Amino acid sequence: MKNIFKSIFFAGVTGLATLTACSDFLDQSSPSELTPDNVYTNETNTQQALNRVYAGLVLDHTYGSRLPLNFGMNNDVEIVDALDAESVVAVRERGLCNYNPVNWSNLNNNWSEMFEIIENANLVIEGIRSTEYQENENLCHYLGEALTLRAMIFYDLIKNYGDVPMKMESTKTDGSNIYLGKTDRDDIMDSLLIDLEEAAGLLPWAGESGYTSERCTKGFAYGLAARIALFEAGYSIRETRKEGYVDLAERREGQEGYSDGTYPTMRPGDDKRRELYEHALACLDAVIANGPHRLNPSYENEWYLSNQLTLDQTYNENIFEVAHGLNYSGEMGYTAGIRINPTSSYFGYQNSSGKVKLTAPYFMSFDHADLRRDVTCAPYELNTAASTQTMKNAPWGIYVAKWDPRKMTDAWRNMNLGVETKTGYGINWIVMRYSDILLMYAEAVNELQGPDGAGTCGMTARKALTEVRKRAFPTEAQAEKVDQYVAALNGKEDFFNAIVDERAWEFGGEAIRKYDLIRWGLLIDKTVEMLDSYRNAIQNDEYVRELYYQVDPDAEEWYRVDYSTVCWYEIPTELEDMNDQELAAAGWESTGFWGNVKKDGVIPENNSSYNALNYISNGLVNYDKNSGFQGPANVVNRHVFPIGGTTINDSNGHLQNSYDFPF
Repeated sequence: MKNIFKSIFFAGVTGLATLTACSDFLDQSSPSELTPDNVYTNETNTQQALNRVYAGLVLDHTYGSRLPLNFGMNNDVEIVDALDAESVVAVRERGLCNYNPVNWSNLNNNWSEMFEIIENANLVIEGIRSTEYQENENLCHYLGEALTLRAMIFYDLIKNYGDVPMKMESTKTDGSNIYLGKTDRDDIMDSLLIDLEEAAGLLPWAGESGYTSERCTKGFAYGLAARIALFEAGYSIRETRKEGYVDLAERREGQEGYSDGTYPTMRPGDDKRRELYEHALACLDAVIANGPHRLNPSYENEWYLSNQLTLDQTYNENIFEVAHGLNYSGEMGYTAGIRINPTSSYFGYQNSSGKVKLTAPYFMSFDHADLRRDVTCAPYELNTAASTQTMKNAPWGIYVAKWDPRKMTDAWRNMNLGVETKTGYGINWIVMRYSDILLMYAEAVNELQGPDGAGTCGMTARKALTEVRKRAFPTEAQAEKVDQYVAALNGKEDFFNAIVDERAWEFGGEAIRKYDLIRWGLLIDKTVEMLDSYRNAIQNDEYVRELYYQVDPDAEEWYRVDYSTVCWYEIPTELEDMNDQELAAAGWESTGFWGNVKKDGVIPENNSSYNALNYISNGLVNYDKNSGFQGPANVVNRHVFPIGGTTINDSNGHLQNSYDFPF
């Protein structure tokens, strides 16, 4: 096996507390030097072997770019930057994310590197099990970490490819288990839930034994198990019809076209589904009742800390994050984040910020007082050599503000000033936050008992939703926007719909939404709802024609827009009749905005923003800018990716694509 990394950051391995993420790298032994005889009887060598498992997470084709920044597109919140007939079928992420089958070479890279992580985890698991590890606390921890990491990798493979080979042992010397066919994903997930139950019993909580959010902990093992159980309980497209499973079309009250006749979208039957929700609830109960995790009272501060490469060890809101290294790895802030263009005299080399975009309907869906909107959405860029903040009219091109160069460290800025090409920004990829625990808990309790039910921790579903929502609003707005809002939710369906909305507002840009919609059977519905929202807004002049705002003459160029003055929703009467000179004299600027599409009351045929309705997610839905939704496209609900052609060719006939993929 190839040597992927010679070093990998490992937070807290000396038992010393650290507040700065990604600040130290430890050498690893060469794989050729590590044999079972000299590894697993020695704690240090075992830890180095485990480091190799973590090392696989930081690669571009795993959690450096593919999983967090490419594979989670497209849905009603996040889309890739592909808006025309040519780009949506490109043989790269732009075609892939628009649900058009492409034989993209990076699929082969992702597949092979994910299974290499699994191979390394299998070696650690088998090696530790071959010893008397039960008497050694550290070895117990390492075994728990390896089991949890393997479960995470399998889960992410299943989310994106469907059924995959279930390789739960290292490669045998006789090669008898090199070539494996696919295993039903539900069988794999059932096995992962057993592994994670064991892992949770072996692992410490964050803050114990030197463990931080950069290592797998008891909280993450429980949280990942809950995530997997809910996913297994939900809908997914299948290679064949499964006896006793529920077809999505059967739950649509007569609507047709949401499940394919050959490759049906199905979920387990009611008894199995309830069992999975109960399993999820038990895991979430354990985190809420016993764990050290809480919400940071400031949503903005939690993301500021991430940009600062600093771990939150006060609230431990981040349950698990992939540790990246400055100038080593991680594309958060580069491929996703506020745009720097061109290269800046202050911030340095321009970033890409092009693959993860948020939509105008998503921006407009936020309550006007919701503090998360401006932390999540950036309808502006820093687009001069001095990094002048400039508002943009780009309804399909809103940047993810959670990664913000203005909030990054001086060390990052000094590095970026000295490069002329892409480099690792070092910002950790946050896999799971405590708000996800609370909202999964609210969903599970509601499904099993209704919104006023509670788990063994005593928290009701309403209370869990209230905790997340309370942080999102200023104190003066909480009585109406939080307490009254949650109290008014009437019954299980109403409460579920609120969870669907809240998860969108809470996790925008975090590669969670698409997989939520898949398991709920709502991917088509919510995609169409988003496209309809934009189409109706343009046709009915619901967006402001001009966006008015003031600038702060004393602010740095990159903070020049006084955000408290931006007129997102209506034009102040006193400004409507002012000419440009009068506006400037009064301290106002304006720009054409999302509603600035019609010319003399007519939508031009060549307006690229409006024409994009024909192309966004066009491998999933047939949508016409003039007449709206025309039905599902191609194989209905084909949300999975094809297996790469090279992977299939190398499988010795054991792997093949399904779902009518052409290769």
